[in-house]
Amino acid sequence: MTVAEELTPATPDESEEPIKQRKNGLYPGVSDELAENMKSGWADTELRDLRPIPQAAETAARRAALSARFPGERLVIPAGNLKTRSNDTEYPFRASVEYAWLTGNQTEDGVLVLEPRDDGHEATIYLLPRSDRENGEFWLDGQGELWVGRRHSLTEAEQLYGIPASDVRELAGALREATGPVRVVRGYDAGIEAALTDKVTAERDEELRVFLSEARLVKDDFEIGELQKAVDSTVRGFEDVVKVLDKAQATSERYIEGTFFLRARVEGNDVGYGTIAAAGPHACTLHWVRNDGPVRSGDLLLLDAGVETHTYYTADVTRTLPVNGRFGEVQRKIYDAVYEAQEAGIAAVQPGAKYRDFHDAAQRVLAEKLVEWGLVEGPVERVLELGLQRRWTLHGTGHMLGMDVHDCAAARTETYVDGVLEPGMCLTVEPGLYFQADDLTVPEEYRGIGVRIEDDILVTEDGNRNLSAALPRRSDEVEAWMASVQG
Repeated sequence: MTVAEELTPATPDESEEPIKQRKNGLYPGVSDELAENMKSGWADTELRDLRPIPQAAETAARRAALSARFPGERLVIPAGNLKTRSNDTEYPFRASVEYAWLTGNQTEDGVLVLEPRDDGHEATIYLLPRSDRENGEFWLDGQGELWVGRRHSLTEAEQLYGIPASDVRELAGALREATGPVRVVRGYDAGIEAALTDKVTAERDEELRVFLSEARLVKDDFEIGELQKAVDSTVRGFEDVVKVLDKAQATSERYIEGTFFLRARVEGNDVGYGTIAAAGPHACTLHWVRNDGPVRSGDLLLLDAGVETHTYYTADVTRTLPVNGRFGEVQRKIYDAVYEAQEAGIAAVQPGAKYRDFHDAAQRVLAEKLVEWGLVEGPVERVLELGLQRRWTLHGTGHMLGMDVHDCAAARTETYVDGVLEPGMCLTVEPGLYFQADDLTVPEEYRGIGVRIEDDILVTEDGNRNLSAALPRRSDEVEAWMASVQG
């Protein structure tokens, strides 16, 4: 790849820092003639008559709810900064969920500030403006627009997001001089936090973070539509994988990971989390993301993957598939037990039900199966009370889903795990059984078999809707589906 050669302009403005030079760049400097030449001869590319982003009404409502919760306080929500991967290359940027949820903007270094007013708050979005052509930043700086692409002007940003926009480079100084109570979402922008270091407390900032997490528990119509879009793309990604299982057998799990990633990048922003493409005994490792093992006929493939939309909403779906298209006898026995547990869990997802109910329902079925198979001594109530089934079930049966794959994670326990389900909540139901290859407490034919089935479930006014129902789950339907896709 070509790396930006960060050079000092021939005649920089006295008030500006010189543009950093790359140590081993091939050009030692910029002539006055070239610097002058690069200032002119460029067309006007300002975008006019832009339409607001589709979720502009929703983001405005979210900011209004935030304003009502913290009257009279300045609220600062950063997007975050680029993170270095190695030397002078960065990871792809993903804005903080709090910032993106409140603005719809996804650019690095952005900051949303809500300034208190008598009647609520006035919102301003602070962004980097277009690259400066007078000082050469647009072509000399490593993050200049000729290197990394055009960004929106502040005027364009105002049209898109429905929020007054200002230059973020002026914000830190203004925050240092500001007075009055202030809260900041921590962990994303060290420069902004440093500017507020003597004005904030960890406790008050955590209250802001918790509120923004709990505010996302119930999804609005736009969010539900985005989640369905993410799931639909994910379904197509699973079909893509089934079509190339022969190629995966000739290579490795990486072929599966790469195949799904192609769908995620073509139809969405990215994968919502590291794809788990776990074949054979790797399926017993819950977060197997190395994806470097063999894919063998006769083994099971546990594929846990989700497409993230361009607005950051992610699916989270798991299917456990027979590589050769047919479940073996023991594989089917274990798979059907997990399917039965998932059916019980999904049925327990109802408005007004306790959040824990779907987990308890699924765990009971799995405990019953383990007792029936003689792997653990009953009765079932004793097994559940002591948690003995967890040797083979390991994890919880689900989690909230949204802009984070484990969404709303900062919410209080009483409003999340100990809370009650409401229409608009979206969660996963994903029971599993995992018999480790070295587990001497189970019959040999069980060892190395891992099964998980996961679907994305929306709580509705009268029950629930399986957003990922287009992917078959019952063992015979999985076999028929695979044959149809491959045929």
